[in-house]
Amino acid sequence: MMKKPLQEIVLERRLVCDGAMGTQLMLTGLEPGGCGELWNFTHPDRILAIQQRYVEAGADCLITNTFGASRIMLNRHGHADEVRAINLAGVAIARKAFGDRDGYVLGDIGPLGAILEPYGDLPVAEAYAAYEEQARALVDGGADAVIIETQTSLEELGVAIDAAKAAGASCIIASLAYDLSADKSFYVTMMGVMPEKAAEFVEEKCAHIVALNCGTGMDMEGAAKVIRLYRENCSLPAMGQPNAGLPVLEKGKAVYKQLPADMALGVPAILAAGAHIVGSCCGSTPEHTRAIRQVVEEYNKSN
Repeated sequence: MMKKPLQEIVLERRLVCDGAMGTQLMLTGLEPGGCGELWNFTHPDRILAIQQRYVEAGADCLITNTFGASRIMLNRHGHADEVRAINLAGVAIARKAFGDRDGYVLGDIGPLGAILEPYGDLPVAEAYAAYEEQARALVDGGADAVIIETQTSLEELGVAIDAAKAAGASCIIASLAYDLSADKSFYVTMMGVMPEKAAEFVEEKCAHIVALNCGTGMDMEGAAKVIRLYRENCSLPAMGQPNAGLPVLEKGKAVYKQLPADMALGVPAILAAGAHIVGSCCGSTPEHTRAIRQVVEEYNKSN
């Protein structure tokens, strides 16, 4: 039997997405600044092991290890010619991690790491080409959805959505990264985008799910506030992937210390705000996913 498209199944029950990949890669030996996406070739067993742990913890959705696998990002590591192969491998590994379980593979596309013209140096046509090339590889590999993550400007997000559409993505998730304001009263992206405007924009561009991930000061409680604004300003399903609490500085590095049980305490609020998919971002582990799963499971039973 064909499984339902992601944007349809979320209207029937709440789903759980996986957690951080970058920190998990570092724990298994990726050097700071290294190209983690290349590991889809060089260490596929390590990627598979991480994703299998997320599946065992209860993730319904796995995000592919392709966040920086656009031509523009890979070019910085000297691997621009391997875009297609790296993205195809990323989808295949995530699919394998589900084994015989049903699950949704979300093909991950991160920012291009440059500002578009006229404000920056990156020509729009070049950005579009990079996004379409990556999205097409993810779609051809069999991803159930394309997730465009950690976006901060509507211009770049719009280009990425158009490219994913052109590549034939049947479900497009548009995810922005918000920072908590200095007075801790609201959330806004680095480029000044408010959640209300983002929600309207993503719906106008005909993406299927509006999401948030990452950002300075973005924890489960903050995610609930943003999700509520999303739901008030558009009719799309919503997804939240906050960080594992607020980081503390240790030896000049941001360290996330929120325990899984503490993160789970914020899950009822994000579900009540209207989140259809709940995952986690920086600093989270399969244990955080397990804790989120338990709360979502209870919610699904009682609703």
